[in-house]
Amino acid sequence: MRIGLLTEGGYPYATGESRLWCDRLVRGLAPHEFDVYALSRNARQEEAGWVDLPPQVRCVRTAPLWAPEDDGHTYGRRERRRFAEHFGALVTGVCAEDDTTGASSFADGLYGLADLAREHGGLHAALRSERAVRTLEAACRAPGARRGVAAATVPDYLDVVDQLERALRPLSLDWYGEDGLGAVDLCHAASGGSAALPGLLAKRFFGTPLLVTEYGVQLRAHYLATGEAPRSAPVRALLAAFQGRLAGEVYRQAALLTPGNTHARRWQEKCGADRAKLRTVYPGMESERFTEVGEDEESGDPATLVWVGRVEPAKDLIALLHAFAEVRRAQPDVRLRIIAAPVRGPGADAYVAHCRALAAQLFPDEAPGAHAVGENPVSFEEIGGPEAPTLAEAYAAGAVVVLSSVVEGFPISLVEAMFCARATVSTDVGAVVEVIGGTGLVVPPRNPRALADACLALLRDPERRYRLGAAARARALELFTVEQNLAAFRGIYLELLSHSPVRRRAAEGVPFAHPAEAYVPGIWADKAVSAATGAGDLDA
Repeated sequence: MRIGLLTEGGYPYATGESRLWCDRLVRGLAPHEFDVYALSRNARQEEAGWVDLPPQVRCVRTAPLWAPEDDGHTYGRRERRRFAEHFGALVTGVCAEDDTTGASSFADGLYGLADLAREHGGLHAALRSERAVRTLEAACRAPGARRGVAAATVPDYLDVVDQLERALRPLSLDWYGEDGLGAVDLCHAASGGSAALPGLLAKRFFGTPLLVTEYGVQLRAHYLATGEAPRSAPVRALLAAFQGRLAGEVYRQAALLTPGNTHARRWQEKCGADRAKLRTVYPGMESERFTEVGEDEESGDPATLVWVGRVEPAKDLIALLHAFAEVRRAQPDVRLRIIAAPVRGPGADAYVAHCRALAAQLFPDEAPGAHAVGENPVSFEEIGGPEAPTLAEAYAAGAVVVLSSVVEGFPISLVEAMFCARATVSTDVGAVVEVIGGTGLVVPPRNPRALADACLALLRDPERRYRLGAAARARALELFTVEQNLAAFRGIYLELLSHSPVRRRAAEGVPFAHPAEAYVPGIWADKAVSAATGAGDLDA
């Protein structure tokens, strides 16, 4: 089987989301062939290069979403009219308050632009033209438009059309030929959003089935990102509406959707996804590197709490430090080790410095005697440092692992702690309850008192810690391994292909790559033979 793997900001680049998952999928599903179609997000990602690709990756085609991509094409009068018609339908759908008419208009405009780009070249100049700005302005001020978009100004329109050109750039790519996505049996988008656009066009042009996997829902990520961006309210509303319409169209056209957890599944259902198309497939994680720690019940300091992850405001280390102050009042010998991945991104250093300052304020360095050097009960360490050289040893440092987030998708650090047979205390956000099941304690977010009480309950009860840790490891090994993930997608690929027409012969030396019934002559495949009609149909 030949799979077109569609990514945005990830595989095959050495940095980015879903990189590890895609690499494991490609390596684990040999002898399937993979063609990778990747959209990059920034120059730094391209400069970092690619991961080592296995032989089953036949080709890689890339395109940037960040750099100006003027292909030099300009439209004549007839094409300009077509563009205005289709772009008008698209932005009318974006601005429309009514979901039914808005979704229909958006889809008409999207596919009209795709057909125009395929016939007459790229859309870059047209999408950045004055005509596009005026068309967007008219849609914002039309009757039935969303509240708030009518207040948009000319700078807002310019900002929106710039963002739309980048998001719609996949429409203008040269990927849609018989030697491109027309040659694959199945398109598998590793996320929604722009990554799935080539899959939508492959289905429109060639009838190729589309599978969409979302471990972090793209629409949710957009909402979180735009809340921090310095954009006006009308711009945020228009861009969020565009992403919502695009997500809805992707969900409607996909043959199957595989959310990574129930939390993501609920988002997809709210955007119009058909429940019959949804199959929850948990991310596959490598469990072998945690085996030694997971099988050692005695590892870990019984008076140490461990936090592992990226230091950022969403992880709410402030609440964790206040909770630890309550723990120390009840049990003064307890330590807290905050073990983080190397800090990256704007503002990360400032948040780490703020957390360190709060820890110093809440817990002045304590010395056992007048001539001893004081030591703070809270330590900030990095994975790879002398005291936590590996991720497994980071989790092995304590008896209880804590997750204090206020925003979380699929909690990877929690699953890693479960592989290590650690008892956990977590906040009830994202997919935490779904992941942990009954194998850990869950408390409300932003509640230091509840977090402290749960930590104390486990610190004071070793037998309960061992029991919960063993149950957590068993649950993780059953649900969250690479093997279960590969088995799920192996079956899904074959299921989707069994319902799709075959346009080419299976690769030589790959038996049963296509279902045998696909090769039956057309009169047999097209005519439905039922028990009710019996011999009459057979004689025909």
